[in-house]
Amino acid sequence: MRTLVGVLSLFFLLTAAPASLAEDAVSDDGSVVTINLTGNDALQYNVTEIKVAAGRKIKLTLTHIGKGTKEMMGHNFVLLKSGIDVVQFGLAAVSARDTGFIPEAKKDDVLAHTTVVGGGESVTIEFDAPAAGTYEYLCSFTGHFGTMRGKLVVE
Repeated sequence: MRTLVGVLSLFFLLTAAPASLAEDAVSDDGSVVTINLTGNDALQYNVTEIKVAAGRKIKLTLTHIGKGTKEMMGHNFVLLKSGIDVVQFGLAAVSARDTGFIPEAKKDDVLAHTTVVGGGESVTIEFDAPAAGTYEYLCSFTGHFGTMRGKLVVE
């Protein structure tokens, strides 16, 4: 019984945490859209859909809220051009450790990306929102793209 309670508690913690963390993740002061994205040791982003207006300046901060080192449990943010296959990109990224998990042959598929961060670290990038459409983002660290991905919806 104690094991079942522990498993259920862990399940609710893992499934509830991203929603509660996402409430204040995106703000717009009229000139810049600020996105506070987090990644954790359970391979989750706190936000899986972000909506912005076309051409808006975006300031994105990725914070690794887990404890894993960037060598073992690193996270990044990679925004792909429209129509790029996330799975194919993620599979190619597996062997791209030397280039920050951005495959050299696929770097032209990327609109914006951060460096890889480990537990307790943050990185900030700025970029302009692309044209109206839906763009996928992912963590390209080895195998993380299976659960760490989302959509940037540009209106």
